[in-house]
Amino acid sequence: MRKLRELSFDNRYARLPPTFAARLGVSPLHKARLGSFNTSAAALLDLHPDEAASDDMVKLLNGQTEWPGTEPLASVYAGHQFGQYVPQLGDGRAILLGEVVNKHGHRWEIQLKGGGPTPFSRMGDGRAVLRSTIREYLCSEAMHSLGIPSTRALCILASDHPVRRETLEPGALLVRLAPTHVRFGTFEYFYHRGMHTELRTLADFVIEHHYPQFADQPNKYAVWLTEIVARTARLMAQWQAVGFAHGVMNTDNMSILGITLDYGPFGFLDQYDAGFICNHSDHSGRYAFDQQPNIGLWNSVCLAEALTPLMPIDDAKAALETYQPVYAHHYFNLMREKFGMKESNREASEILNEALALLQANQVDYTRFMRALGNFKTDNTVNSTLRDMFLNRESFDTWAVKYQAILRAEGPNDEQRKAEMNRVNPKYILRNYLAENAIKKAQNDADFGEVNTLLALLQRPFDEQPEHETYADEPPDWARKIEVSCSS
Repeated sequence: MRKLRELSFDNRYARLPPTFAARLGVSPLHKARLGSFNTSAAALLDLHPDEAASDDMVKLLNGQTEWPGTEPLASVYAGHQFGQYVPQLGDGRAILLGEVVNKHGHRWEIQLKGGGPTPFSRMGDGRAVLRSTIREYLCSEAMHSLGIPSTRALCILASDHPVRRETLEPGALLVRLAPTHVRFGTFEYFYHRGMHTELRTLADFVIEHHYPQFADQPNKYAVWLTEIVARTARLMAQWQAVGFAHGVMNTDNMSILGITLDYGPFGFLDQYDAGFICNHSDHSGRYAFDQQPNIGLWNSVCLAEALTPLMPIDDAKAALETYQPVYAHHYFNLMREKFGMKESNREASEILNEALALLQANQVDYTRFMRALGNFKTDNTVNSTLRDMFLNRESFDTWAVKYQAILRAEGPNDEQRKAEMNRVNPKYILRNYLAENAIKKAQNDADFGEVNTLLALLQRPFDEQPEHETYADEPPDWARKIEVSCSS
C-alpha cells in the first residue's frame, strides 16, 4: 500500500497536442478539510486507508502543496445540451491531475470537481457546492455497487469557501476516478470545427488505450463505434432496470466508455412513474425516465456523425442499427431476472409489461415491490404483503395468477428463486430524501457521519442489513417536495 505522495503517475492525455486541453493550477478552497474518505476507491490506487488522516490528503488534493507527477489540465469538448449544439464547453470546474498506475497495471485518472475556474468556465466560478458533491460521491459508489458502470469517488473535501448558486452555499471538492473522462462531446468539438486531424488523433488515442482489441483491425473505427453503441445501449438498460434517472443526458455527459458520468439532478424511482422527471429544470421532459433509451440512441447518432470523417457513412449507420436490438435484449434479460423468470418468451414479456402498468396505476414503490417479489409464493398461500401494496388489489390478484403459473412451470423452488432475485433486486438505493438528510447534517453541523453511514450502506445494496432497516422504508411525505436541478 502506498502513500498519496508516492502514487505513480503516467499522464497520457497530457501528451496529446495543446488543442486538447489547457494547462492550469488548482485554486485551493478556503479552510479545506477532509469530509469523507472512501477506502474502497482508495484501494484502486493502492492507497493505504491511513492516508485519510495524513497531512498530505488535503494539501495535495486542494492544490496547497505541489504534487510531483501531476500535470493539472482542463480538457476541451462541446456537446448537445437539451438538444441544442453548444460549440465549446469543456471542463469548467473539473481539473484532471493525472493518471495513476496501480500495482495491477490498471490506470485511473484523478479528477477534481470544484477545483476552481478554468479557461472553459464561461464566466463561472469553477466551484462545486457541498450538496451536489455529496450527491455525486454517494451515487457513483451506489451505482458501482449495483453493478452499473460508473465513475468512482475517492473523497470529499469540505470547506468554508462560500459559493453562490440560488443562495450562498459552502463549497466543496469531489475527487473522482475513471479510466478516462473523454466524452461524446470531445469528438463533437473537433468534428464540428472541421479539425479532422485532431479527431483522428483522439480516436486513435482512445482505441489504443481503452479499446486495444480493435487497434489492428482494418475497419477499426467502425467496429469501435459499434462497441460504444452497444455499451451505451446496455448502460441504458441497466438504468431502466434499476429505476435510475440521470436527469441531464447531454452528449457532453456521455462517456466514451459507456459508464455513468456527471451526476447532477439524478433520482431513483420511488413510486413507479414511467414519465418521472428528476430534473425540475427539464421543463419539456426531454430526459424523463422513459425517454432515456431513446436519448441514448439520439446521443449515439451525434457521436456517429462526429466520426463520419473516419469511416463510410454506411458503416456508421450499421453501427447505430445495433443499438435497439442490444438494448431490448439486455433490458428484457435484466427484467426477467428481476422477476425470477428463466424463459425468454412472449409470456414473460407480457407479464413484465403488465406488472409495470399495474405499478404505475397503483403508485407502487418500484424498489420495494421488486425486493418483496422475491417472497412470492407459488403454492396456494395468499401473497398478502405484495397484494397490500396495490390500491386495486383485485388487479394484482389477476396478474398474480398468471405470474404464478409461469413460476410453477419453471420450477417450484421458491427459496432458491428468492435468493437469486435478491441478488439482482436491491433493498437499498440512494433515495433523494436519504441524500438530503446527509447533506443537511454536513451543511449545518459539519457532521459527515450520515454521509459515511450511507456510503457503507449503499456499498452493500443487496444485503439485508437489519441494523439499517428503516433506510429501506418508503419515503416520508416531505420527500415529495425535494427538487433537484442542474445548479451545482
